[in-house]
Amino acid sequence: MKKALLIMTLIVLAACGAQKSTQEKLDMNLAIRDFIAVRGLEELDKIRRSDRDGWKTLTDDFIIYRARRDRYLVEFARRCPELSDNTEITPDIRSDTSSLRSRFDTLRGCRIHQIYALTEGEVIELEELGEVPGSRN
Repeated sequence: MKKALLIMTLIVLAACGAQKSTQEKLDMNLAIRDFIAVRGLEELDKIRRSDRDGWKTLTDDFIIYRARRDRYLVEFARRCPELSDNTEITPDIRSDTSSLRSRFDTLRGCRIHQIYALTEGEVIELEELGEVPGSRN
């Protein structure tokens, strides 16, 4: 009986932890969308890309894309857990190998919905959105 109660308690705690994680992601997405609206970020149809580009995942819906000296906020048309899951890589759709286009091209199989130009200051703000004050050393 005690063992069954312990197992049930662990299941409930795990479910609560998963719920909190999901709520935190939803809150982060909302904060990023507010950031876009308040800053009035410039929406771009197309950006130049190269093989040395990279990204930092903010949530399953948003990344900061690093292309040469420029930075961009990329929003996907759907959640894209494939960005951080390297177990299965989906081929990308590209209309042009030297650029990324919103609404047409994909990253890791996820269609790009919007691309926004960022300044260095905006990149720093976005990276710190989900952090607790004083958490960085």
